[in-house]
Amino acid sequence: MLQFNQRHIAVGGNRYPAAADWQDGLFVFGSGKNVALWEPAATAGVKSLLRGHTDTVSAVKIISRHRRPPVIVSGSADKTVRLWALREDRFVEVFQSQHDGAVNTIAVLPEGDTFVTGAADATMKIWKLDEASSDSSVSISASLIQTIPLKPRFLPLATAVAALDDGSVVLVVAGTMTSIQMYHGNGSNFKLAATLTGHEGWIRSLDFVRESTTEGSDVLLASASQDKYIRLWRLHRGQQLPTASTASQDPSLGALGRSLSNKPHFIGEDESLHSVTFEALLIGHEDWIYTAQWKRAHGSDAGPELLTTSADNSVSIWRREVDSGFWICQTRLGEISSQKGSTTATGSAGGFWIGLWSPSGDKIASLGRTGSWRLWVFSSSSTSWEQQIGISGHIKEVKSLAWSADGSYLLTTGSDQTTRLLAPWRKEAEETWHEIARPQIHGYDLNCVDSLGTTQFISGADEKLLRVFNKPRSTAVLLGNLSGDQDSAFEDLPEIADIPVLGLSNKAMTADENEEKEGTTKSTPEAQQDSASKQASIETNHPPFEDLLSRYTLWPEHEKLYGHGYEISTVAASDDGKLVATACRASSIDHAVIRLYETKNWREIKPTLSSHSLTVTSLAFSPSNDRLLSVGRDRQWTVFERKSPDSITFEIQSNNPKGHSRMILDCTWAPLESSDVFATAGRDKSVKIWAKEDSTSGYNCKLTIPMSAAVTAVAFAKKSIGQGEVLLVSGSEEGEVLVARVNLSNWTVSRQTSLEVGQRPASAITSLRWRPQAADGQKDMLAVASEDHSVRLYDIVDETA
Repeated sequence: MLQFNQRHIAVGGNRYPAAADWQDGLFVFGSGKNVALWEPAATAGVKSLLRGHTDTVSAVKIISRHRRPPVIVSGSADKTVRLWALREDRFVEVFQSQHDGAVNTIAVLPEGDTFVTGAADATMKIWKLDEASSDSSVSISASLIQTIPLKPRFLPLATAVAALDDGSVVLVVAGTMTSIQMYHGNGSNFKLAATLTGHEGWIRSLDFVRESTTEGSDVLLASASQDKYIRLWRLHRGQQLPTASTASQDPSLGALGRSLSNKPHFIGEDESLHSVTFEALLIGHEDWIYTAQWKRAHGSDAGPELLTTSADNSVSIWRREVDSGFWICQTRLGEISSQKGSTTATGSAGGFWIGLWSPSGDKIASLGRTGSWRLWVFSSSSTSWEQQIGISGHIKEVKSLAWSADGSYLLTTGSDQTTRLLAPWRKEAEETWHEIARPQIHGYDLNCVDSLGTTQFISGADEKLLRVFNKPRSTAVLLGNLSGDQDSAFEDLPEIADIPVLGLSNKAMTADENEEKEGTTKSTPEAQQDSASKQASIETNHPPFEDLLSRYTLWPEHEKLYGHGYEISTVAASDDGKLVATACRASSIDHAVIRLYETKNWREIKPTLSSHSLTVTSLAFSPSNDRLLSVGRDRQWTVFERKSPDSITFEIQSNNPKGHSRMILDCTWAPLESSDVFATAGRDKSVKIWAKEDSTSGYNCKLTIPMSAAVTAVAFAKKSIGQGEVLLVSGSEEGEVLVARVNLSNWTVSRQTSLEVGQRPASAITSLRWRPQAADGQKDMLAVASEDHSVRLYDIVDETA
């Protein structure tokens, strides 16, 4: 039996302030249509993806119950609320319900079984977690307690819930208006009790905290808004108001302090009576504030700390000074860009959308605009926050994959306009995969990529031209130090690259030139050499952090290839790296041509190859480099062959205008030992394997492998596995990945297996690539790309071998 052993999952986080939570060592976040599970204490990246939602996950919370395993609550733009419970070391979906609009926010009552969901249908729903035990298992579901229509009608973007001393519960909700609605109830019958005003923009985040661990202490509420301010509110039990707040006396407020209103609001009755007063205005952020989260007090004397994230590229920690009572920004993490208003391509991270405390309060995780999670750990020895290894990945559809010729790294590219490089980090007996470089940050959606040896790659985008990039020394040094893969052509490589402001072309430059660009000067030759060395090698003892990835790991552009009239659809390089074939989107025979380029001088080989009438969807050179296979939306495949062994011009050798009954989406050649064999994947839910009867005949269909949905990707393994057998993998529109052991002698499938449903990508498979085996005995590794934003690596093991 063939078996999938997961090695790595690379995904980025969804940019929704409510789409992540961290409780009891479990970190969950929304990634595309999936809910991702990450263990920040480990360096292996995302542990698993929970598949179920049919649209973007926009809100995630953990119901952390100390007496039972945790339950995950997720909400999505598909209007559903889902519960995930632990079953045999794996989270599975156990409950689903629906709003009439996209779910935007979820709040959980700490250490309780009540949770609240808010959606674009302008309603809040109060739920109670239900648990029923039987002899064999525990079933978990949820029952709807109350539905609250929001009046005046607005879209809830943030909500929070807290239990008061008398056992009653307070619920706050805010969103696309400038006020906060506060509801009070006994856990089931909530009524509007107060409306808190003061903000001047949409409110994006709300969070409650007890002021101290002392019994009967006040409750604080933090509200973060797009007006760039954080407001703190105090809930105090009883008729008597708390000691007057010093907020309006804070000298940093200036004239603004005199205009602050501290009108008290009262909620509840009798024993439940609480006053709600304005406590403080926190000023310091320069752009929209997305999240605010309290760090729970761990001692009676330790006041709470507030973590905020903003579009101004900062993660801030606020604390009240003991002497003055004023709230100050104690620590600021993140980036200070020298180019204000710059884009991701020119050095800015684009702001932070989520900030989370670890349950112990000694770690902070934040999500940036690029979809990457950064992790900071507090060092008691240096009394400062030190950045640790986070995780990164694409934040839109992944379109294409390409291994380097020696299999030392994997290139991925997609609709988030980036090309990323994944490689192993080998330390002692452990090997983990990480994003080591981000060679291309573009202004167009990227559609295809292929490697040229170990030091170049070519990519095509929606801009009608292709770009060729050279590996810089900085990446070569990094790969050598982390994975042990040394590049023999190191001395010929450029040092580093930079992308100019308002430009799309990465320029090769030396480390000294980069120092001048950054506006820094070094006084001594030793200092200059040290700076150059740092720029060239970045960090050599661990994978680079996100701020370095997005700025210092670009690859310099070597060449541009022109000629196509529409968006590039596919590109393929020959195994010897001497030829490149490309095609673009087309609706007529005039544009459905294949262009060939020789890589020595990067000149186009004329004439163009014409056979198709619609878009060519995939190209593949044979392992012997003497044939080129093309497939297209017009349902046909064509094999082009060199006119002579020494020629670089090709002509049609064979074609089939009706290779499939519907469009053909991908193609692949069998290994060199069986180079007269190729496979095609069609929307007619089948994979067909074609072969020649003899040297003079054409290609005939020898085997058809059916699948349950349209087949979008197919790939033969790079090497045969003996006795005329080879591994063939195919991927479908529904996320199915099927690996088959095919006998090319008698055209049968000896065994096959597919990823189980719960482990499959949530959207169509876009690319499948087998890793070139650098050493004998190395396991077959498969890279899988999907429209669900994920790149997954698997070891394929034949247990019967």
